[in-house]
Amino acid sequence: MSSIFTRRRFLIGSAASLGAVGLTGCDDISQNQHVQKVLALAERLTMGTQRLIVSPQTLAREYTDADISPSFHPNGSIQPNSPEYVRMVETQFADWRLKIDGMVNRPMEFSLADLKKLPSRTQITRHDCVEGWSAIGKWQGVPLGLILQTAGLKPGARYAVFYCADELEQTLDGSGRYYESIDLIDAFHPQSILAYSLNGKDLEVEHGAPLRLRVERHLGYKHAKYVMRIEIRDRFDDLWGGNGGFWEDRGYEWYAGI
Repeated sequence: MSSIFTRRRFLIGSAASLGAVGLTGCDDISQNQHVQKVLALAERLTMGTQRLIVSPQTLAREYTDADISPSFHPNGSIQPNSPEYVRMVETQFADWRLKIDGMVNRPMEFSLADLKKLPSRTQITRHDCVEGWSAIGKWQGVPLGLILQTAGLKPGARYAVFYCADELEQTLDGSGRYYESIDLIDAFHPQSILAYSLNGKDLEVEHGAPLRLRVERHLGYKHAKYVMRIEIRDRFDDLWGGNGGFWEDRGYEWYAGI
């Protein structure tokens, strides 16, 4: 277990160093071949180690209430401004629905109230941002695996793709809207949840209301906020930039394990 934490600290430290030289600018990372090589090597090492040595059920460290950070810095978008999302905020997400479709036997929709009636998991974990900061928070939500089991997966399904309400770039083809993807091994990890609560309160807008993904063995940008739809797929290379996520299409690594 100590080797896992050592690798985690190394990767977070590397991310912080990269952030200090401009990682927050996606043009820099996509144009810097040295950075690309470092990230590719880190990704292969991390994914290979976690998949071959560490059990798929191994948990990221969990903390106590006493460890919760006094403030939790929001990552990524903090205020989607689409008319649709603004209306949902005004109605306290009464009309919001999470759509589950793609390679499932039973396409489904869930209201926020529906999700809160399902079995939940609460976990106090550390969020590690690629920019170099960390914060500990208490998350509550529905296990992602439970939702996928309810919908039923078709043969050949490999990935869960999360489509979000925040649009970081104005584009005609939709490529500026945030999306993320994980494989089904990580989707069924015990700590992979669709969170609707942070520190005992419903998510605020800046933290991804009404629903965000928590995948605790991955860097922060994998934790998609403002989730509107989950599509189950056998590939993602046919989506926009072909790399499985908004930031991945701009040079970030796909697995982003820590």
